[in-house]
Amino acid sequence: MSQPNILWIVTTQWRTQACGYAGDANARTPWLDGLASEAVNYAQAVTPHPLGPQARAALLTGKLCPDNGVSDYWDPLPVDARTVAHALRDRGYVTAFFGKWHLAERDRTAPFVGEAHAKMIVPPERRGGFELWEGFEGGFLLNDPWLHGTRLPEPRHFKGYQADVLVQRAAEWVSRAGPIAQGKPYFCVVSLESPHPPYHAPAPHVAELKPVEVKLRANVPAGGDIEKKAREELAGYYAHIEATDRAIGKLLTETDLSNTAVVFCSVHGDMHGSHGLFRKAWPHEESVRVPLLARLPRTKVTSGTNQEAVSLVDLPHMAVAWAEGREWHCKRDSAHISMPSATEIPLQCPHAWRGFRSARHKLVLKPEANGREEPWLYFDLERDPLEMRNLADDPVRAREIAELRRLM
Repeated sequence: MSQPNILWIVTTQWRTQACGYAGDANARTPWLDGLASEAVNYAQAVTPHPLGPQARAALLTGKLCPDNGVSDYWDPLPVDARTVAHALRDRGYVTAFFGKWHLAERDRTAPFVGEAHAKMIVPPERRGGFELWEGFEGGFLLNDPWLHGTRLPEPRHFKGYQADVLVQRAAEWVSRAGPIAQGKPYFCVVSLESPHPPYHAPAPHVAELKPVEVKLRANVPAGGDIEKKAREELAGYYAHIEATDRAIGKLLTETDLSNTAVVFCSVHGDMHGSHGLFRKAWPHEESVRVPLLARLPRTKVTSGTNQEAVSLVDLPHMAVAWAEGREWHCKRDSAHISMPSATEIPLQCPHAWRGFRSARHKLVLKPEANGREEPWLYFDLERDPLEMRNLADDPVRAREIAELRRLM
């Protein structure tokens, strides 16, 4: 039986709750809802590290941070890091990457949003082993992106919504100029920045919800500045979710995916006011839980909900299994989550921490001034899915926490 093509669609800051198929009344995601009906929905999926570079390093290498060489936000992926692209090339695949990279050396003095990071050249040796690489380091230009790479030695300005531009170029490569001509299977990553901030950048042909219309999670404090900010940001957030869903729909319908394993995921989520917090790097569900769908061209289980403790760090191992004609199953009952270093970026979690998450429990440890790691957060997710009651200091749970710490 021939090897399947493998297509990863990777988004940024799209939390698992923010999909129509997940029951979010704010989310207009008809294309992803359709994909979910044909796919395995890994309903307990997490990012191992809820901040962009660390999450992407784990996603590409199949190793947790800092074992993959990335610990801090500013750390580049090491030149000698072995990625999923290397593994699949070894198995006969043509490999391509389109879009946001966020793993090269960056200018710490440049603004996060703007052309400085968008036009920064990622040298060939920093492109993770992909044969064709066409993208940008960062910049968060959700419209009119700058791309460079294998076929574009200098940054070139493209007009249009970023997700639409990237999807079009990836679809053209898949259909015309790439693997078909070589008679080989392909592995293609389409890496989109949306729905990352700036949330009120134009989302073409989408009518934003009015802030008052946004339905908030019950763990967003009501009646003050946090609720106001959450409503205003989420109005733009959901507009970009709709625009990105539409772009993904173009990719799904304008390419022949009959022998292609299609994976959709996000590198991390966003708090959006839950527990009074914003952005990511936090251990809470809104930050660490991510959507993960996998539609396989051939499998005993073609669709349905999977409750295994799957993490983005597992995706390279899934891909290798598919390339070798094997099924892949998660063998853990919990997933590692951590921020290996603190970040000084505004609004993100300012602490380093580590922990684990299962469908039932989440335990998070944080270094204290005395140098010891102590329980910071402990939640019974079965009874308290919104994490409204922190049990870390509950004496009744002390023995239970101690036993779980030993397992970590």
